[in-house]
Amino acid sequence: MWSSTLTELLGIRLPIVQAPMAGVSSPAMAIEAGRAGALGSIAVGALDVSAARSLIEAMRAATSGPFNVNLFCHKPARRRPDVERAWIERLEPEFGALEAVPPERLSEIYRSFVVDAAMLAMLVDSRPPIVSFHFGLPADDAVRALQHAGIVLIATATNLAEARAIEAAGLDAVIAQGWEAGGHRGCFDPAAPDEALGTLALTRLLVQRTRIPIIAAGGIMDGAGIAAVLKLGAGAAQLGTAFVGCDESLADPAYKQTLAAAAATVMTRVISGRPARCLVNRFTLIGSGIPDAVVPDYPVAYDLGKVLNAAAKARGVHGFGAQWAGQGAPLARSLPVAALVESLVRELTEAWE
Repeated sequence: MWSSTLTELLGIRLPIVQAPMAGVSSPAMAIEAGRAGALGSIAVGALDVSAARSLIEAMRAATSGPFNVNLFCHKPARRRPDVERAWIERLEPEFGALEAVPPERLSEIYRSFVVDAAMLAMLVDSRPPIVSFHFGLPADDAVRALQHAGIVLIATATNLAEARAIEAAGLDAVIAQGWEAGGHRGCFDPAAPDEALGTLALTRLLVQRTRIPIIAAGGIMDGAGIAAVLKLGAGAAQLGTAFVGCDESLADPAYKQTLAAAAATVMTRVISGRPARCLVNRFTLIGSGIPDAVVPDYPVAYDLGKVLNAAAKARGVHGFGAQWAGQGAPLARSLPVAALVESLVRELTEAWE
């Protein structure tokens, strides 16, 4: 019933993609999503090559179906010692209140795929069915190597220019990430003005102005939302926040409880160094009003954010974590993945009739 060029390309029965959420999605989540007919995704952008290979091997051992492996393609961080020192000093009172000591210096905790030849070699060797990129695109030679290995390639776009760049690079599909989406904005250049296009407008724009399949993402929490973007021409919908409360999610109890309380969300840069939509919590409130220029680059700022969150959790204090969620957070449900996908299909069918 839902077959399309995109579902056939991805090898899935349903026009549903479970978003790759670093720190939240798990192999169990991806496996269950795949078994239910959707596309399951794992995130390896925060992992080293060995850990990424192990995760892919675990997926291969558990399923013969397709799955998506997501990587980060951000520009390597500019190291600005004065800005980084000032950032540590700015957050020092928060550490003091927790009777903790901030680190003396910060590190670039994630290696971008654009400069990670070892990760590329591993992917070419292991050949996962689908690879997706966030924050930009790798070099042309990396794209060609992955294509030669028979891997389907997808990338995130937040505007038409980014989508056209993805199309020109020869990728197979575009994820249209609306302003409503939870987690990090996929902007190629986080310093450039953000057009802040909503999911519906962006999806329709890309459907009309590009020639490759579109996966709509942002604020989609139920089958009616999936139906809406399919009727606008998308080939599938990607849902992330909808899966955060699932049993298979790696989100900690405080994260799930905040989500279940239907908290508001806010776009913030202070947690990681890049704009990201988060549930309103103690960290986002601290960061409100802080100029972008004083925040270290991603992922250097994230180094301090993670240390602060760990110090807080060690003392039973919550609200400093990266509790990423989209604007549809009040519609979140707490279900096993299989039950959630079943509900989505039922709602999609009802909305389509």
